[in-house]
Amino acid sequence: MKIFALLLTLSLATSAYAIPKAPFDALKVKSAVQFNDNQAAYDFEGIVKLSNCSGSLIRFSGQPTTSKALVLTNGHCYSSGPFGGMIKPGEVIVNSPVKRSMKIFDKQMKLFPITTSRVVYAAMTDTDITIYELTQSYDEIQNKFNIQSFDLDTIKPSLGTNIEIVSGYWDRGYSCAIDAFIFNLKEGAWLFKDSIRYTATCDTIGGTSGSPIIAKGTRHVIAINNTANEGGARCTENNPCEVSENGTITSARNAKYGQQTHNIYSCLSPDFSIDLDRAGCALAKPAKN
Repeated sequence: MKIFALLLTLSLATSAYAIPKAPFDALKVKSAVQFNDNQAAYDFEGIVKLSNCSGSLIRFSGQPTTSKALVLTNGHCYSSGPFGGMIKPGEVIVNSPVKRSMKIFDKQMKLFPITTSRVVYAAMTDTDITIYELTQSYDEIQNKFNIQSFDLDTIKPSLGTNIEIVSGYWDRGYSCAIDAFIFNLKEGAWLFKDSIRYTATCDTIGGTSGSPIIAKGTRHVIAINNTANEGGARCTENNPCEVSENGTITSARNAKYGQQTHNIYSCLSPDFSIDLDRAGCALAKPAKN
């Protein structure tokens, strides 16, 4: 109990961080659910707990269940340290072997261990995503843990869509709606394109980074939670600003944002691998020397 009290105190003291500061290593917390009083309202099956972030077990439309399973989280969650890690602007990580331990929830919020084998794709340019491949297939996870994946939606979500943001790190969920699409979102040296801003009831905090944005009443992931303006400043780390198509800059304290994920499909090959050279691929590509 003393450890839990210390962690909770630390979390409250440091929760005013967006990218990327989670307050503690969530995988070292023994109990599956310690920070949540509203978990019954949300479907946690397939939600993933990382040491420093949240994530989800996702499957591409039409992807065979015999495939190695995929976990979606943020690019700034790529590092496994308790305070995350930044991928440099213009840096893209593709098909990189990475062994990383995570835990995944079933419907009863029981946690099971999963392990990554590689990073399929990770970047913080234009978007903020990491896609991990696991050592287990979807069928193996289903048969062993009775856990099904979320479907990654293929189309852009609509303004006003009711959404749920479910955090594996904090064992809790948030409900709100898509308030606006932002032409460019600038945060320090990073620039994100066509970001989603939420209505106020999704009051996400540090550690919710990487949480799936789910169309309410479905198991369709339509985007990924990634940042917030915590202090009211403009265009600085932890204080992203909105840049309109004509260059007008605005910012609002407590505004919360996510990144769309349907554009991943523009780079998807028939074998469900990421091909950055595919015609029309909208994901950032590694800089050429």
